[in-house]
Amino acid sequence: MFFDFIYWRKVLRFAWAQKQWPGRNKMMWRLLVVVPLVSAIHALFFILDYLFFPRLWRQQVAAPVFIIGHARSGTTLMHRLMAADEGRYSFFLFWETMFPSLLEKKLIRALGVVDGWLGHPLLKRLQAWDEKTFAPFRHIHEQGLWIPEEDQFVMRSAFVTQQWALDLPLMHEVDIFHVDDMDAKHRRRWMRHYRACVKRQLLLHGGECTHLSKNPLMSGWVNALLEEFPDARFVVMMRDPVQCIPSNLKLVEQVYRAGGWTAEQYAASMAAMTNISFDTFHVPKQALQQHPDTPHVVVDYRRLTKEPKATTEQVYRALNLPLTPQFSDYLAVQQDRERGHSAKFEYSLGEFNLARSRIEAELAGFYEEWQWPREADVDR
Repeated sequence: MFFDFIYWRKVLRFAWAQKQWPGRNKMMWRLLVVVPLVSAIHALFFILDYLFFPRLWRQQVAAPVFIIGHARSGTTLMHRLMAADEGRYSFFLFWETMFPSLLEKKLIRALGVVDGWLGHPLLKRLQAWDEKTFAPFRHIHEQGLWIPEEDQFVMRSAFVTQQWALDLPLMHEVDIFHVDDMDAKHRRRWMRHYRACVKRQLLLHGGECTHLSKNPLMSGWVNALLEEFPDARFVVMMRDPVQCIPSNLKLVEQVYRAGGWTAEQYAASMAAMTNISFDTFHVPKQALQQHPDTPHVVVDYRRLTKEPKATTEQVYRALNLPLTPQFSDYLAVQQDRERGHSAKFEYSLGEFNLARSRIEAELAGFYEEWQWPREADVDR
């Protein structure tokens, strides 16, 4: 199993240098004791997978579907609609990202069966913890142990996760967005480990499903994904950046403040996050232009929220996915429920050192293509 010692050393050096940060000792304990121990356990189970599940050697990842785009652009809504096509897709629930090994997942499921025989005492405790931990933040991001999550999190045991750049203001040094620009050998090791995790999840669901991924972060991985999965298909979500960029920046800033960091300490990281926001629009478009034969579709957030059924059907046609009568009926039922969907966690640009004029200049081509309102139009 892969472990990224390069990123681990970067984070370790940064944490060691924070002599005045109150969370330094706890972070050093995590990095020096918890992370190596937990990763070693996962690595052992990763090896045991091939002993207990020999089919894993032959498991293929055929034509996976990746939903990408800027955070707050409708990736979760698109994923939820498609994931409801029962029996077609495999995807990660949040708790499953914590256990990359197939054997680990099977053992936990078996424990759940035993817990059921005893009246679900463990399940009730987990549900209470889930509600206490995630409910206060679900207006920001719909998250919970049994909710589908960004499957990049399954790579955390390999020390490949954006969480370290949120726990520490390291966005400018620990960059897991621009994977396409990474050293080729390093990139291939990342992607092979990711494939290994996806294979296990597919086999957990029988091995015949299509993998369905929702990852705004993977907007910077398109070339790397196509290098690893040449038959991959993409759904690119598109939303007015004035609506989604400040919302995402505010979320990151709140995480830093909760960690005890000052505005001065996280300034460089926020600047890097701003640049990544712009790249989240540019990079997928440029990458897919280099691969014109790759099935993909760009979805307007406005249309998805107004016409979720017609928009999902358009996605299926573009990706050559057969639409079953059962799923079509489901979309019809969901039409009124999903229509008018809106993100509840939104903030104005006035909270950040980011002028609307800069957004319009950086993304001028997108404003012209998608006819988003400009500052001059708003002021009229």
